[in-house]
Amino acid sequence: MTPTLQGTLGIDFGTSNSAMSWAPAGGLAHLIALEGQATSMPTAVFYNAEDHSTHFGRDAVAHYLGGTQGRLMRSLKSLLGSSLLQETTLINHRQISFQDIIATFLATLRDRATQSLGAAPLRVVMGRPVHFVDNDPQRDALAQASLLQAAQSVGFKEVSFQLEPIAAALDYEQRLQAEAIVLVVDIGGGTSDFTVVRLGPRRRQRADRASDILATTGVHIGGTDFDQKLSLEQVMPLLGYRHRGPQQREVPSRLFFDLSTWHLINWLYQSRALTQARALRTNYTDASLHERLMKVLNHRQGHHIAHELEQAKIRCSQSNASTSMDLSFVEPGCSVQLTPADMQEHLAGLLQRVVACARDCVQRADLTHGQPDAIYLTGGSSALQPFQRALQAEFSEVAMVEGDLFGGVATGLAYCA
Repeated sequence: MTPTLQGTLGIDFGTSNSAMSWAPAGGLAHLIALEGQATSMPTAVFYNAEDHSTHFGRDAVAHYLGGTQGRLMRSLKSLLGSSLLQETTLINHRQISFQDIIATFLATLRDRATQSLGAAPLRVVMGRPVHFVDNDPQRDALAQASLLQAAQSVGFKEVSFQLEPIAAALDYEQRLQAEAIVLVVDIGGGTSDFTVVRLGPRRRQRADRASDILATTGVHIGGTDFDQKLSLEQVMPLLGYRHRGPQQREVPSRLFFDLSTWHLINWLYQSRALTQARALRTNYTDASLHERLMKVLNHRQGHHIAHELEQAKIRCSQSNASTSMDLSFVEPGCSVQLTPADMQEHLAGLLQRVVACARDCVQRADLTHGQPDAIYLTGGSSALQPFQRALQAEFSEVAMVEGDLFGGVATGLAYCA
């Protein structure tokens, strides 16, 4: 029997990336290395069709982009609370449910934690967004129950949940020297969550922190939605999105929305979807656009396009300069430019909704001075410059502090015992 440890394992199972942290009883939390020295890893599973092996994280993405035959699964968290979770898909001649694929990913997290710690962790606190599903409490509860079932099925015994922005607040609190009211901003791959919380050194030792949480809000918009919007505006027109056919009607757009959404791309490779895509030929005036679309689908290049778009978004944000997406794998010489102005224009509507959610959180907190003392940023998508500018414009007199974007939530979860 594998020995167990006394302490708490925090698991941030994210839409795009995942991380884990361990806090021994009464001790400080530390992040667990998941891939080499990296303490976060893409939430990705690749089923190798050539040798029937299974790969995770960066290794999974590298195998797929390297041309290995198989299935890449990403954005699995987005399926929680949906009817698709219990659907099965054919992988290496076996029908596997998406619930089981999530369990497979959690199993490798448990294995890597056990290897790092030298024994199996007993107590686990898993992060969850404020809303898995917007405006549907029943589906939201189903999402958490499904994640609990997956965690228990791979050997985690004591499993509890904490809101991800609250976990991030507990991580930030470790660095505070004085009491402060903080707006915690957690922008992940699938959700944007906000918490106004009272933090400070003297409050750190309290067992019950419920009275310190002044307000929480969340909206189901995150980095994958930003990617989808940019893909629709910048890349999908090359395949026929908004193209007008012989009767001046646009090519049906549903296919392009699915092709721009990580967890839906695989469905387009099934025979029925390919037949429907071929039938769209009569909707095109420009046959070359349809030929390009069919090449992408027949050669299963959808995830490759999504990866290039995501990397271009990151480069454009970090450099605040134009960048090029290399799509030569679709067609020799094919590329797409992405500029800061493009990002600002295309993401404006989504960012407006996210910032409105942050404003609502602060208003619900009913603060004496109307503003928090600080804004604490966590989650990979909070680094997006158009988002930071929009948030700063809303809270112009409040200092923004950037935390550990990929590890802050996991660290805070380990303090939730």
